[in-house]
Amino acid sequence: MRDMTSFSDAQRDMRYAYFNGGAGAVASATAWLVSALVATFVSSTGGVVSLIIGGMLIFPASVMVCRFAGRPGKHSEGNPLAPLAIEGTIWMLLSILIAVGVAFYRVEWFFPAMLLVIGGRYFSFATLYGLRIYWVFGTTLATAGIVLAALEAPVAACAFAGTVIEYAFGVGLFRLQPDTRES
Repeated sequence: MRDMTSFSDAQRDMRYAYFNGGAGAVASATAWLVSALVATFVSSTGGVVSLIIGGMLIFPASVMVCRFAGRPGKHSEGNPLAPLAIEGTIWMLLSILIAVGVAFYRVEWFFPAMLLVIGGRYFSFATLYGLRIYWVFGTTLATAGIVLAALEAPVAACAFAGTVIEYAFGVGLFRLQPDTRES
């Protein structure tokens, strides 16, 4: 077990282990892309189901990306920020239930609702990783959700918006100066 002597050490460990969170954003973007394609070529409901199923694969896929990129994909044992990651995940899962409920009422609102949910989750990543870019990331997703809902954008367009935003920020997070596990 590695001793985390400061809050910044714990954040550094998270940044190192998960490649600034970029691996998760790219995995999430891929889930959004698959759902956008399904919504385009199969059905809106299929796109919704695709994002839910793809969402379940984001963490394992991101761990594989981290390992492929030479990172552990696992924070150090005893990292005091680990509960924040779990709490954020629980909040997100409960919020997804709201988005699914909205889809039963009006399927066009599912993806904008998910943009709000995921954007809200990324706000906590600013603390988890110690990177203010997550405030911009979360705000961009949430704003897109609000604007797309107000414009009554087509289902697939909303899913493609999530794809583009997630890939753009994911690549940007990978390009940030890499941390080491040690300070």
